[in-house]
Amino acid sequence: MNQSDSERIAAVLEKIGYKLSLDEKEADLVVINMCSVRQSAVDRVYGKIENFIKPKYKSQKPKVILTGCILKKDIEKLRDRVDYILPIKSLKSWPKFLKQEKYFYYPNQRDLEFNKKFSLEYFNCQAKYKNNFSAFVPISTGCDNFCSYCVVPYLRGPELSRPAKEIILEVENLIKKGYKEIWLLGQNVNRYRSKSKIKYQKSKMINFSDLLKLINNIPGDFWIRFISSHPKDFSDELIGTMAKCKKIPPYLNLPVQSGDDEILKKMNRFYTVEQYKNLVKKIRRKNPEICLSTDVIVGFPGETKKQFENTVKLFEEMKFDMAYISQYSSRSGTFAFSLKDNVSHIEKERRDKILTEILKKTALENNKKYVGREIKVLVKKKKNEFFIGKSEHYKTVKFQVLSFKIQDLIGNFVKVKIVGALPWGLKGEFVRFL
Repeated sequence: MNQSDSERIAAVLEKIGYKLSLDEKEADLVVINMCSVRQSAVDRVYGKIENFIKPKYKSQKPKVILTGCILKKDIEKLRDRVDYILPIKSLKSWPKFLKQEKYFYYPNQRDLEFNKKFSLEYFNCQAKYKNNFSAFVPISTGCDNFCSYCVVPYLRGPELSRPAKEIILEVENLIKKGYKEIWLLGQNVNRYRSKSKIKYQKSKMINFSDLLKLINNIPGDFWIRFISSHPKDFSDELIGTMAKCKKIPPYLNLPVQSGDDEILKKMNRFYTVEQYKNLVKKIRRKNPEICLSTDVIVGFPGETKKQFENTVKLFEEMKFDMAYISQYSSRSGTFAFSLKDNVSHIEKERRDKILTEILKKTALENNKKYVGREIKVLVKKKKNEFFIGKSEHYKTVKFQVLSFKIQDLIGNFVKVKIVGALPWGLKGEFVRFL
């Protein structure tokens, strides 16, 4: 979501005359799009701002805009160090704000008047996409889940769905331009609801499953991916849609966060471990080729060694293809902030390593089944002598081909024969263009 917002910020600024600087040290205007989900990201922001306060390469320091997800305590600390603090939802009004020497406007993101004023208008800002083959398309913003460890509901505001007509139009335009991969974004995509009336759509209310079907019906050869889903909102209808729609690749990120029911309850996740496992069984039964990744937090306040062992058992049983493992980071303003962060950093590191080792084994085991198969790959970049892409299953695929130029391959679908498997990727041989 931060990357998608940055693409829209770039487009708005270029529209009023700014040009992208290839070197931040030479920029007259710097935009820092902040993420406060983890402390490590916040720390990097403080380091960046220090560099711009005392510029080493210019006689005059650049103007600095701070936006994104910003905690109240960070707004207070950074107010005197930047020139503008602006909410992303007010993006269309930034040109007006930037006419002033300094401007600080960052109200409560759940304020009804603020959301009524700006609503979803920032979605209508044309994005300056990072490349010409893979694009982020936001379908909703905000969150009403209030997981006890998460600041997102407070910093991105209430859950709001973008009108389906706007989403379809943006995707159609991207496909006409030759885009091959569309990422639908939201803090909780499967809670998507839109009242917009769409041609050929009988129901007045469009849910996420309906939206996927509508995009799947757009002519063209492309993949539809999405992130992120909440297990409690994953319906049987959505499971069926994913299995039936040919443009939805067999890959799903389904955050579990913990393998212990008591910790899940403290996290305010609204499901049990058994319910999560049953959901995965249903998904795999309908879609046997599905590759599953997850998110998990180790060292949540009060997590005992026994409770962590339940997460270990879950990892061993689920055999995830990938997992994004986070060490708990206390965030002010959340319910969990009031709980004692009593798991030491060393213990969090230990638990992180244990899950990573299990993941290495299961990921390698899962990847070996592709050896000998020819699979579809979207080529994304070239590194040294290798081309690197992503398969339908969201596996990183590395292969060599000497007879084609970079511009011939990057951004295109190719067929690759898999000749080797590693825990985090596949080795292949180029077969042909698709």
